[in-house]
Amino acid sequence: MSDFTEQDLGGSTLQRVDLSGSTFREVRLAGADLRDVDLSEVRLRAAWLKGVRMTGVEAPDMEIHGEVGRLVVNGVDVAPLVEAELDRRMPERALMRPTDLAGFRTAFSTLDRLWAGTVGSARALPADRLHEHVDGEWSFIETLRHLGFAHACWVGGVVLGDLSPWHPLDLPWDEAPAVAGVPWDRDVRPSLDDVLDLRARRRATVQAVLDGLTDEGLERRVTSATPFLGDADDLTVAACLKVVLNEEWEHRLYAERDLAALAG
Repeated sequence: MSDFTEQDLGGSTLQRVDLSGSTFREVRLAGADLRDVDLSEVRLRAAWLKGVRMTGVEAPDMEIHGEVGRLVVNGVDVAPLVEAELDRRMPERALMRPTDLAGFRTAFSTLDRLWAGTVGSARALPADRLHEHVDGEWSFIETLRHLGFAHACWVGGVVLGDLSPWHPLDLPWDEAPAVAGVPWDRDVRPSLDDVLDLRARRRATVQAVLDGLTDEGLERRVTSATPFLGDADDLTVAACLKVVLNEEWEHRLYAERDLAALAG
């Protein structure tokens, strides 16, 4: 088995090569030309697919989970159709796109209610199962820890301008750059109650922000006080809160999916 770590293979030609079962991490394939390839059972995670064009493909069984913008299938942009169907299936989803302060308050209170049900499902499982991974995804505990990081990053570090908003249990995304002072403990196994205690404190911080805001304040320009998002110069309070809403919404769906698998 060959190892091509830290090598520049740009411009290479691979013809009649078997790469079945290979692992690709932090590999740049921008501009690659793939023809007559077998991608059966391929798993892509944290992939950037801007400008991808697939022609003459056969996709008898394919799933896409992620943020989808324009997606044209056989001449039809299906993204708006998917969005409408998701809103129909989950009416609360539309509340995650607030346009005023009242909408943000409703969105966060809606998440509180939905997460209460999810946590109830988690408590019905043995405690050790909440540290199990389903299909290589984060465990339930890790999911809650990552949401703690999202709150710290976007609310603490940007909206409130805290230089060090982190808690030892915070968990950045897997591909995040290593930053001094930012916790990243993959091995710690906190209890559910410990993580929920941290979530309650982070939720109280959001509520304090909302209580002190006006509709005009939602458009206040903000910059990050931490190494994350340091190059973003167009952030507003509303934009940061929407990121947190999206993180909370999507990761709860992932958690529900994986909890169901664990229970089954």
